[in-house]
Amino acid sequence: MNLLNKLYQFFLSEKAKKRIEKTTLYVALVGFFIHLIFIYLPKFGITSFLSESELFTNPISAIYTPFSFILIYEVYLLIYYLPKSFTTYINKQYEIITLIIIRKLFKDLSVIELSSNWFDIKGDLQFTYDILASIVLFYLIYQFQKQGMRKSEQKSGNQLKIEKFILKKKIIAVILVPLFFTMALVTLFNWISVVSLSSTDFPDFESINNLFFDEFFTVLILVDVVLLLMSFFYTDKFHKIIRNSGFIVSTILIRLSFGVSGLISTILIVVAVLFGLAIILIHNKYEKTTLPNSL
Repeated sequence: MNLLNKLYQFFLSEKAKKRIEKTTLYVALVGFFIHLIFIYLPKFGITSFLSESELFTNPISAIYTPFSFILIYEVYLLIYYLPKSFTTYINKQYEIITLIIIRKLFKDLSVIELSSNWFDIKGDLQFTYDILASIVLFYLIYQFQKQGMRKSEQKSGNQLKIEKFILKKKIIAVILVPLFFTMALVTLFNWISVVSLSSTDFPDFESINNLFFDEFFTVLILVDVVLLLMSFFYTDKFHKIIRNSGFIVSTILIRLSFGVSGLISTILIVVAVLFGLAIILIHNKYEKTTLPNSL
């Protein structure tokens, strides 16, 4: 127990969060300027390295790099909120997938083709889908967060059970921090290896955009299943079980979106968040008619 507390304080305390936030901002700034340097080196004829990649043709696409580091910080926040609030933990999943779409928009803006045939150009059409989806997701996340706050304001009926469940969630969170950090480093190392060994054939953008996060959401599905199974020890309420099961379905839909591209991927993401919102709306209706026993 003492070891758990020490690890939790080291990885997930308020002090640790501020330290990681500050470090992420510095790394994001440095990454932004390094990306800009790689974009302008070919323009001055110094080197042609990476000049064929979509991410290294326009200065606007340099925003993609700091956004990637911000997304990693959002992954940390997801783990940070896991022991504190289950709905905030799910909400962070939705925020992450929305930020992935926003990050993609910056790349698309750098290669967008302004013409009268807007809806005949595949890239421009996908940009339209993504920008509309980002607005819809922004609103759905706002509604989800509002419903989550209403739920968290309710009193707990069995504080001892809640504390035991929180303790188990802390154990999961402490395991996830080094796991995801290692996954991110391995992904970065593998990508650098592929790029450095290839002079002409770079990974396509879809594979770059999905780097780390397809595996990340796969792990989240497993975590959600573990949380669901653990919740059976502390509650047998139907609406709690349906809520937790529904969130797993929502996470699976997000994960499936990485396996497809175009409009289908965007639709899957919007449906996933919409489904999660519907689940928590109905769950909160149940809460008003039953004794609170929040997990």
